[in-house]
Amino acid sequence: MTQLHISTEFDSGAIEVLSLADPQDIQLHIRRDNASDFAQWFHFSLQGACGVPVRLRLLNAGQSAYPKGWEGYRAVASHDRQHWFRIDTEFDGQVLSFGLTPESQCVYFAYFEPYSYERHLDLLASLTGCRHVTQERLGSTLDGRDMTLLVLTDAHNAMPLAQKKKVWLIARQHPGEAMAEWFAEGCLQRLLDGADPVARVLLTQCVFYVVPNMNPDGAVRGNLRTNAAGANLNREWATPSLESSPEVFLVRQKMLQLGVDLCLDAHGDEGLPYNFVAGCEGNPGYTPRLEALENSFKSAWLATCPDFQSTHGYGRTPAGESNLTLATKWVGQHFDCLSFTIEMPFKDNADLPDLRVGWNGERSKKLGASVLLPILAVLNRLR
Repeated sequence: MTQLHISTEFDSGAIEVLSLADPQDIQLHIRRDNASDFAQWFHFSLQGACGVPVRLRLLNAGQSAYPKGWEGYRAVASHDRQHWFRIDTEFDGQVLSFGLTPESQCVYFAYFEPYSYERHLDLLASLTGCRHVTQERLGSTLDGRDMTLLVLTDAHNAMPLAQKKKVWLIARQHPGEAMAEWFAEGCLQRLLDGADPVARVLLTQCVFYVVPNMNPDGAVRGNLRTNAAGANLNREWATPSLESSPEVFLVRQKMLQLGVDLCLDAHGDEGLPYNFVAGCEGNPGYTPRLEALENSFKSAWLATCPDFQSTHGYGRTPAGESNLTLATKWVGQHFDCLSFTIEMPFKDNADLPDLRVGWNGERSKKLGASVLLPILAVLNRLR
């Protein structure tokens, strides 16, 4: 066996090495976000253990941001960074342990199947030249990366642009929630499928404004929840600033300029093994009209997608007690519109489990594609 080595010198890499002396007791620490105390995300490679059983222990998992997220959780691994699979994992209340026998000289481990910044750029590049898509650079992140807005509509139909519904999809405010950008990719791919009748109708009657990655700096840095300045973007919507949360400031400014009829904010949840939504029932401006829209949207998604459910979730927020610093709450209140947070699991969908991959990128893409049907179902009642 060659000498063991662990690396994080790549996009979203994050772990702290304590000991590599014993392949059956590799000791690690989950690394905190670069400018905050949030710690849950990990992504690293192990080299030099081909054919040798290894056991890795994350000794501080009990002090992570969401320790209950480790209950029933299984880590993901890959030999080629393309195909990720779940591995047996144990949590004793303090230490998270997992292991396997690598089939190659380099194996990767992660909290969830990563969505790399290169893939993000490839996604944007793949839309170049598409007649239904325009790209707009809103500005820069603190690390100098582009904040990109995708605008999708069928500009060649007879409906005036001003009469089209304005549908927003933002994803990955919390950068470790990589499933959110997989979701956005799946939604975009279906929207641009010229043979899909649902997509054709929606592009005729709507303008879609999509921000596939709200937090590229945090994603590249390997953060769980914050941007380069340590700001939790989903607590910045009431008073964002260019100094600490330019990502929210720029997108919010564009929303104020263009308007919103429906907003979907894609996230991942550490603890709950289900796909669900959270709405605006606690907002001061919540009305029976908005409640009926929420119920219709959920009913349509339940009827058309077995991966979605409405039994398990965060529960209802009491009237008037919404936190209006969250994107969904602020947008719903300000624009008097249907606004949802979409949550996907880091674990698996307990209603439809897959023991090999758990919940993963491909399944997130399928869920992203499926959301077009409930959008279509409520389209004519959005305003």
